Parts: sequence; C-alpha cells; structure tokens
Amino acid sequence: QVQLVESGGGLVQAGGSLRLSCAASGRTFSNYAMGWFRQAPGKEREFVSFISSSGGSIYYADSVKGRFTISRDNAKNTVYLQMNSLKPEDTAVYYCAQRSGGYRYYTPRGYDYWGQGTQVTVSS
Repeated sequence: QVQLVESGGGLVQAGGSLRLSCAASGRTFSNYAMGWFRQAPGKEREFVSFISSSGGSIYYADSVKGRFTISRDNAKNTVYLQMNSLKPEDTAVYYCAQRSGGYRYYTPRGYDYWGQGTQVTVSS
C-alpha cells in the first residue's frame, strides 16, 4: 500500500518561506514521477510542480515559477517543495501525489496516490 505523508506547512507572513516534504512508502520511489498540487477553499485542485523519477525533468505552474523549487531525494524516498517569496494567494492545502501516467503531468488524473495534504497559510 502506497503512503504519502506531507509535512512542513504552517502560517507565514507574505514574503516568507516554507519547505514542504513528502515522504513516500509502499513501492519503489525512484521509479515514479511526483507532483505537487494545491487547493484553496472553493477552488479546484491545481497543479503546482512536477519532477520526473530521476529529477531530470521539472515543470512549474506559471504562478509559482521563480519562487518555488521542487526536488527529490530518492535515497530518502522524499520529494520537497521549497517555497520562497510567498504571497497570500499561495494559501491552500498542498498535496503531493505519485504519478501513474496516462494523462498530462499537470492534471490530477495523472496521479494515482495522494497524501493527506498540509495547510499553507500566508498572511498579508
């Protein structure tokens, strides 16, 4: 059974930073691409960032490009999201997900396992 456990969320002032972690277990982590998504109240879940299984391919949503950095440590079965220059509009529950394929990397349908989410709140 695959488990994804996010951590690192919290309350931060605008302009601040947070680092999210997602620890994976249950299948060979290094075989799977990973993604970060977020969902604000009343809104659909939206793509934030993608990293391939080796880390060689990385993509970001335009809204976070230049501020967020995704990375992974396959020896630790963990994917990270470093978030800098946070804005109030970044407030959301952040989810990591493990890719199954079959759909575009930026759509939730392309992922078959999800973490429980971690709240990020950015105050103005």
